[in-house]
Amino acid sequence: MSEVTIRTVKSKKDLMTFLKFPWEIYKGDPYWVPPLLYDKKKILDKKKNPFFEHADMELFLAEKNGKTVGRIAAISNHLHNKYHNDKVGFWGFFESINDQAVANRLFDAAKEWLKARGFDTMRGPANPSSNDEWGMLIDGFEDTPRILMTYNPRYYLELCDNYGFQKAKDLYAYKLEHDKVVSSDKLRRVAEIARKRSNIKITQLNMKNFKAELDKVKYVYNKAWAPNWGFIPMTEKEIDAMAKDLRPLVEPSLVLFGEIDNKLVGFALVMLDYNQIFKDMNGKLLPFNFIKLFTQRKKITWCRIITLGIIPEFQKRGLDSVFYWEIVNRAAELGIYLGEASWILEDNEMMNRGAHVMNGELYKKYRIYDIPI
Repeated sequence: MSEVTIRTVKSKKDLMTFLKFPWEIYKGDPYWVPPLLYDKKKILDKKKNPFFEHADMELFLAEKNGKTVGRIAAISNHLHNKYHNDKVGFWGFFESINDQAVANRLFDAAKEWLKARGFDTMRGPANPSSNDEWGMLIDGFEDTPRILMTYNPRYYLELCDNYGFQKAKDLYAYKLEHDKVVSSDKLRRVAEIARKRSNIKITQLNMKNFKAELDKVKYVYNKAWAPNWGFIPMTEKEIDAMAKDLRPLVEPSLVLFGEIDNKLVGFALVMLDYNQIFKDMNGKLLPFNFIKLFTQRKKITWCRIITLGIIPEFQKRGLDSVFYWEIVNRAAELGIYLGEASWILEDNEMMNRGAHVMNGELYKKYRIYDIPI
């Protein structure tokens, strides 16, 4: 048997090997969406990604018989540790051939790197944090992932289980169908009552006043999601960078703000599922594929509710139902009749209840793993 060797990514050539390795794993997989290399490269760029103003990362490659057979990242997120007052380190960007020895060496490399920095728990996959792609697919493999959601081979679950990882938390994704949602008498009734009682006003993103609109997002984001397990505040620079990346893809009528008496109380970000276009780009945006983002947009049949948050003092008033009703009907006006609400923590009762009220189907699950260091 040949020995598995591990080495860190040091050069630009190594980085490209790291970035392109998934093409080896998913060759012939009809459900995989090749990531845009430009985008993934920027995420890992310590000079361009503001994530690295509060985090460190080491990239590892596994080799066997002179061939790359796996990759992983070890991540130290100081903002997470400061916010949660813990010693949790992270692993992410994991890919491996179906070989337990390879996976073990990769996990060991990440664990040793984190142990040397004083962490007592290794958690993941985080690519690179809970504000990005997060979790491993454990149920719902026979479908293409929606935009910014993860996808992986089924055998990854065995690699993780055999290494000794334990479930930390599961994340849910619900399939929403327009006709089923609007047929929900309960949703309609709760939305109508909440709208009348609160006098909430729903407005959409004003692209002409983008900077001021972004300030509203910043106000709501870290207030609404702060109580959630695994939450990490986004810095202003991170939100700015995210907005810059998503701006060309945003559909203004699906980015919604809720106000009561001129006070901002909630925000929802819904994206068209551009994975339906990315899937045929083979990871390349230039020189001509970017044109497809505009010319093929009408082919998109799905959208994804990425975030929907109500600031704490206005929660449990049914305001989320008002947002859901607006989203479903606005999407239909665009010819979008399928949606995904994701991801939702398994124990987030309010959000899971909302998905059920919409007659949503729990059709995918993702897992966050922990292991003691």
